[in-house]
Amino acid sequence: MSEQKEQLKLHNLSPAPASKKKRIRVGRGEGGRRGKTAGRGTKGLKARNSLRPGFEGGQTPLAMRLPKLKGFRNPNKEYFAIVNLVTLNQFDEGTEVTPDLLRSKGLVRHRGRVKVLAEGSIDRALTVRAHSFSASAREKIEGAGGSATVISE
Repeated sequence: MSEQKEQLKLHNLSPAPASKKKRIRVGRGEGGRRGKTAGRGTKGLKARNSLRPGFEGGQTPLAMRLPKLKGFRNPNKEYFAIVNLVTLNQFDEGTEVTPDLLRSKGLVRHRGRVKVLAEGSIDRALTVRAHSFSASAREKIEGAGGSATVISE
């Protein structure tokens, strides 16, 4: 009679010899790794099961290093709504440009004082009335034949 090969079945499977290593069971009494306290010393934070959230190994935690409150607003600071010379070019020559006119056109959003800055160039003579001007903006407005007047409120 010829030898028959045994069919491979699930219950006959086993891993190759020495391919599976036993897990070290830490913290299981004398049977654990190094016995007793399993290399964790006695009591204290590191002998327990887990560290608390935010623990950074004794270094000052990030939450304590960051500022608790978010700065402050200087109550005496003057906030200006900014208008550049480029935006003044959309007005017709000879127009008197005031903060109220700028607000009605939607060029200045919030109420308060208006400052004209010199970004861009102006190519028409306008009478500009604002709370403040940069030196170069005043120079460019007057160079184009217009006038820059400071309003005091």
